[in-house]
Amino acid sequence: MLIAFDSTQQALRAEMLLEYAEIEIDMCPTPKTITAGCALSIEFPADQVETVRQIIVTEHVEIRGIYANINGTYENIMEEGDPS
Repeated sequence: MLIAFDSTQQALRAEMLLEYAEIEIDMCPTPKTITAGCALSIEFPADQVETVRQIIVTEHVEIRGIYANINGTYENIMEEGDPS
């Protein structure tokens, strides 16, 4: 799973929050197939998606979206402002 951002500030903020929650993450370049305003993204295990979603919503982290890599294509499963 991957979170894309529109700003580096939000990417670094999310990194801090997710590390504090002890979620294993990796900072990585945003894939070219995802349009985002920030070159940084965060990868995390798929089994942590609900915890990550909760942290993003609760802490009001501004994201471009959460993406799942399905057969080599990134599909947005949560867009900014989508609390579900």
